[in-house]
Formats: sequence, structure tokens, C-alpha cells
Amino acid sequence: MAALAEVLSPSYDGVRLRRVVGIADMAVSADPRDQIITYALGSCLGLCVFDPVARVGGMLHLMLPQGSLSPEKAAANPLMFADTGIPKLFLGAYALGAKKERMIVVVAGGASFSLNEDSDLAIGQRNIAMLRKVMWKNGVLLKKHELGGTEPRNMNLDVHSGEVTVAFGGETRVLFEGSAT
Repeated sequence: MAALAEVLSPSYDGVRLRRVVGIADMAVSADPRDQIITYALGSCLGLCVFDPVARVGGMLHLMLPQGSLSPEKAAANPLMFADTGIPKLFLGAYALGAKKERMIVVVAGGASFSLNEDSDLAIGQRNIAMLRKVMWKNGVLLKKHELGGTEPRNMNLDVHSGEVTVAFGGETRVLFEGSAT
């Protein structure tokens, strides 16, 4: 999965571990030292989950809406697709003690770089539609979202507090504040 590197952070009394989630990748952690981050969310989606009681957090960087677009690729790497990757993220969090009814779900990405947003090539819009379908079918609500637009984003999840930040256009903003108890 993701690579590890130590960094210092004022939000935790100790060494922070940065876990970088690549494209079509995920990380799930119950280690309060972890900062899970992904870069360059264009049409891709970054989906974060956090259980504030179990203190479990995870992030998925998915590329495409449906595994049926390429069954071979979906079998080789289900994290590439919304319909197969999202369940893997939730199952990973459950394995570390998270509960669905406590999960806070935050998403960013889904940008469109084509001139015609109604085009079949508007992958960002198709990713957002599939995300909403998977969430609805599973009775999961999005707490916060930063979707669409035309700029790529970076996303960060602090496993200690559940805080999610999104950086784009030269600015970083808090998407979900979390709670450092």
C-alpha cells in the first residue's frame, strides 16, 4: 500500500507518519500518528472515512466509476473503480473496529477538464454519480464534499482527529474539522 515517511506536526504530541495514497490505492489506519494524504485529485475522487469512537480513518483514491468498464482491471485492482473500491475502503475500516453508523464520510475531486461537461468523457461527473449511487444503496450519507470544478486537489486526513483538509488553487481549507479528544 502507501509509503511511509516521518514528519512533525503541531496537532499531535509525537512523530507523525505520512501515508501517501497513490492513484487506485487506499490506506486505512487506527494509528493516531498517521496523516493519510493523496495528491492530484482531478477527475478522480478522494474518499475519506473516519469513526470518531474507534479512531479509525481511511482514504481511497479512485479513478473511474464502474468496474464493468474493464473487468480485467477491476479484478486486478478493485480500488481503481468507485463501485468496487468504496466497499473495500469500508471493509478495511470495519476490520480495524469502525462501525458504519458512526462513520463520517468526506469526499473531494470529480473535476472536469473537458469543454463539454455532458460528454461521455466527463469522468469526474460520472465518478460523482457512481459515488452517490453506491452511498445511497448502502444507506451512507456524505458529511462534507468538495466536488466538481476545474482544478485538481490534494486531500489530507489526520487519523488522530479526523480533520480533513483540501488544497487547491494555492489555498488549503478545512473540509471537516474533526475532534481531537
